[in-house]
Amino acid sequence: MRKIKCIWVGKLRKKHWQGAAEEYLKKLGRTFPITEIILKDAPGHLEGTAKNEWEGKKILEKIDSQDFPIALDEHGQCITSVKFSKLLTQWTEDPATSPCFIIGGAYGLSKDVLSRCRYTLSLSPMTFPHELARVLLLEQLYRADSIRRGTPYHHI
Repeated sequence: MRKIKCIWVGKLRKKHWQGAAEEYLKKLGRTFPITEIILKDAPGHLEGTAKNEWEGKKILEKIDSQDFPIALDEHGQCITSVKFSKLLTQWTEDPATSPCFIIGGAYGLSKDVLSRCRYTLSLSPMTFPHELARVLLLEQLYRADSIRRGTPYHHI
């Protein structure tokens, strides 16, 4: 298994999000080492599109050549947990690449980031705060690993 990289914009400010994220990171660390890159939010004086572009440039600087960038975006592919597990296994077993999940800030991901990504995933057709999306992704990574390993966490 290869490492998984996650690029996030903004810190988890609420303790309940921090606690949930830490719990899944701890569980995942046993089989899927996660490297988190937490980027600062865009400066407050910038407005919507400018914030989005500023954060996009910072994200692109953190994507390495061997990364397989995966955007989380409401317009991405909605798939089942079982399908996600299969894709994650494929991505982590490819010796040439490492999966790199990317969640933007309050304004999502810039067009440049979306065009750089090789896959776009949606957690739901609904829109979530980026802090909740981060916790949901970590839970789905843990669930995908449990499906792969055949542990009883996921009930089919």
